[in-house]
Amino acid sequence: MAVTTSSAATTSLASVTLEVADLEAAQRFYSAFGVDTHLRLRASEAHSTGFRGFTLALTVSGPATVDGFVGAAVDAGATVLKPAAKSLWGYSGVVQAPDGTIWKIATSAKKDTGPDTREIDEVVLLIGVEDVKATKQFYVGRGLTVTKSFGGKYAEFAPGQSSPVKLALYKRRALAKDLGVPADGTGSHRIVLGSTTDAFTDPDGFAWEIAASLAPTPS
Repeated sequence: MAVTTSSAATTSLASVTLEVADLEAAQRFYSAFGVDTHLRLRASEAHSTGFRGFTLALTVSGPATVDGFVGAAVDAGATVLKPAAKSLWGYSGVVQAPDGTIWKIATSAKKDTGPDTREIDEVVLLIGVEDVKATKQFYVGRGLTVTKSFGGKYAEFAPGQSSPVKLALYKRRALAKDLGVPADGTGSHRIVLGSTTDAFTDPDGFAWEIAASLAPTPS
């Protein structure tokens, strides 16, 4: 495992904004799902088809909590893409929100030893990229710090001080396979990442803009 650092810039992930067609409906869903404090929403009619190239993953303490979040999502209108089940890595399930965003809820624990706490240990934004090494170096060049790196398969960055979401990279087709969806998709990703420095677009078309709390006030 390689760990890389850079002090070339100070960019970090400050926020995650989902672009949705129905803002009020999305607000109701994410409040019922229990993740509304971890992201922002804004209305958008940007064209998008198929896999949008990312997933938001919740890491929780145990299987009962996975089931609790999956159940809350389904009750609020989500579609199950992968029912919660044991795997080599633990226990997880995958759902798709009414706005199209795919969520994976997972725990490393396989045995159900505790109650549903509805507590989130970690939120990770996994973006699917064509070349993990190239995109990793792009982000290192902007000042992000790599905390985990497994060759050309996966890379994870240190979270920003103000963001509840961690950024990670995964091969696009491998990510789609893990989520149980076809890898093909066109149009907007329908997600915008908040930057602590400037606006830019990464090699896979994911847009960063200056986080709302950091943007200068119009005179």
